[in-house]
Amino acid sequence: MNLRLRRGLLAGCASNHIERYTAEKPALDLANYFQGKTIGHGMVTDRSGAVIRRFVVRIDGQFSGSTGVLDEHFDWSDGEKERRVWRLEKAGPQQWIGRADDVDGVARGEVRGNSLRWGYVLNLKTKDGSVYKIDFDDWMHLIDPEGRVLMNRAIFSKFGIHLGEVIISFQKL
Repeated sequence: MNLRLRRGLLAGCASNHIERYTAEKPALDLANYFQGKTIGHGMVTDRSGAVIRRFVVRIDGQFSGSTGVLDEHFDWSDGEKERRVWRLEKAGPQQWIGRADDVDGVARGEVRGNSLRWGYVLNLKTKDGSVYKIDFDDWMHLIDPEGRVLMNRAIFSKFGIHLGEVIISFQKL
């Protein structure tokens, strides 16, 4: 077997695909899960896995028909406060698109079984005012049979180089 084929097979084994979660229960209904109040506790890690920031996010979700708004309020461990408002639209039976002021273009998401995968570019502002475009591969999975706990793991990178992760545990209030 040539080296290129071997590398391709190894890379294929290492990648995660949303289809693998199709039969997982309970099924994730994104609009239903985030309708009303949700709280999340999270942390940001660097590429080595060291925790560099912690936060609590309170979300007020309002959905009507095939559209919704997630109003997120972050309280960071260093005292910073942040707000992000997502405007979501169902683009198909299992597809969602999302927009937020600090997202470059649109976020594209797909739901299968108990899981959602988002892909987007975040315009990350630094304390000195610089802005970096960071790629996010964002996965959410319902954990408990009652569908109250949703775990979120977002891997972020630049030019394909792994920079770190955001891990959040959401709970319906």
